[in-house]
Amino acid sequence: MVCKILLCFLAVGLIYYSRYSSVVVAAFGFSIFGYIVTDYLIPRVGPSFIKIGLFGKDLSKVGKPVLPECIGAVSATVYLFIMFFYIPFIFYRYLVTVTSGGGQRDVTVDQWQQQQQHTQYSVFPHSRLSEYLSSTLCLESTILLGIADDLFDIRWRHKFFLPAVAAIPLLVVYYIDFGVTSVLVPGFVKDLISKTALFLHNKGLPVDISLRDITSIDLKGFYYIYMASMAIFCPNSINILAGINGLEVGQSIVLGFLALINDTLYMTLGSELTKNSHRFSIVLIIPFLGVSLALFKWNKWPAKVFVGDTYCYFAGMVFAVVGIQGHFAKTMLLLFIPQIINFMYSVPQLFNMVFCPRHRLPKFNETDGLLYPSRANLKENPPKSFFVPILKLLGICHLIDLEIDEKTGQLLSCSNMTIINLMLVWFGPMREDKLCNLILACQFMIGVAAIILRHFIGSIIFQHDNLWTIK
Repeated sequence: MVCKILLCFLAVGLIYYSRYSSVVVAAFGFSIFGYIVTDYLIPRVGPSFIKIGLFGKDLSKVGKPVLPECIGAVSATVYLFIMFFYIPFIFYRYLVTVTSGGGQRDVTVDQWQQQQQHTQYSVFPHSRLSEYLSSTLCLESTILLGIADDLFDIRWRHKFFLPAVAAIPLLVVYYIDFGVTSVLVPGFVKDLISKTALFLHNKGLPVDISLRDITSIDLKGFYYIYMASMAIFCPNSINILAGINGLEVGQSIVLGFLALINDTLYMTLGSELTKNSHRFSIVLIIPFLGVSLALFKWNKWPAKVFVGDTYCYFAGMVFAVVGIQGHFAKTMLLLFIPQIINFMYSVPQLFNMVFCPRHRLPKFNETDGLLYPSRANLKENPPKSFFVPILKLLGICHLIDLEIDEKTGQLLSCSNMTIINLMLVWFGPMREDKLCNLILACQFMIGVAAIILRHFIGSIIFQHDNLWTIK
């Protein structure tokens, strides 16, 4: 109790001090408040969730205890309130100002800068405010989707594309305030296009010679389709890679810290333009980590609550929002490499090429308390004929555990195709918390490697990077 009181005083101090420093300081203060409030609410609202029917059985525990479900809604709601209270502190220097007179809000004088340094004129950043408010609206819509899914168990084919609808305000603001839809052309591709264009031009063919100087390609509407796809993928990918205590929240926390590592690089080495974008990312990520760490405390092994689909959609959309509004959507997607691998690995079952059980959770053995790979029954539910050789190849490569009748050669069963089960195939049965920690460690190491490759190899391929330029 004393520790929480001290944390409250620290949070108030940080928020107060942020008036004279950076909004990042306020982010830490609100993050502490988010942690304290979420940690306080979860054990108190849990029984109420069970009372109204929001509960589930923990199938990986002896006795299959009943736990409250959809508790991720608590973290998501606290985060939304933080976003609302955050606004005056983010735009403090523009709200506490002296205008040019006559009720005008065009050019303002920053009072604090005037007192501390010199008179500084600035325009209220309406574009930043619109980005912030559209992000909040997008997250609100996504949280409603998650709550509806937890309440009514919406089918995959109905809910899969709904995050793209929630992202419409985000994409509209991106179109109005930023609107960049061009992607850089790699150096070797640029040279190839230049040489090809010159060769065809010399042969007398009608080729635009300006292609020799091409540095980027404008994808136009396709770029918005890409961003909408990202808004669909990020929430669903976290929802697919789930099923053991702490994994949904844990991977979100790891992704949050990886995003902060990338943001820190830009804040220390990047230009002023990139700093503004990544400052926006930090402002959203740090409070998210506060509410997520509190939820992880109650959801890690042995879990006392389930997070539900609400948290998975909310967490995934936070990263989609940060990637789109922070203008580093491609880099953000690199941090999701384990989720991309898990999705591609799951495709045969998701698209019914191989039988897909209702739940693909690892199988719990009460005798030794360990998890084993769960299996799909291929004898009663044969796979598509064209996919049988692929299954056998996956079995040979040890990418699945395939059971074959030695006499008839008939496929009997295979391990379910998720990264969770694959880890058990590779490393053998293990306790639930160790399995979760192994997956999170892989997520972190792959994420760090992706950031390094993004800035070192990427700068060599493109001859350009927002941190530095390779000539």
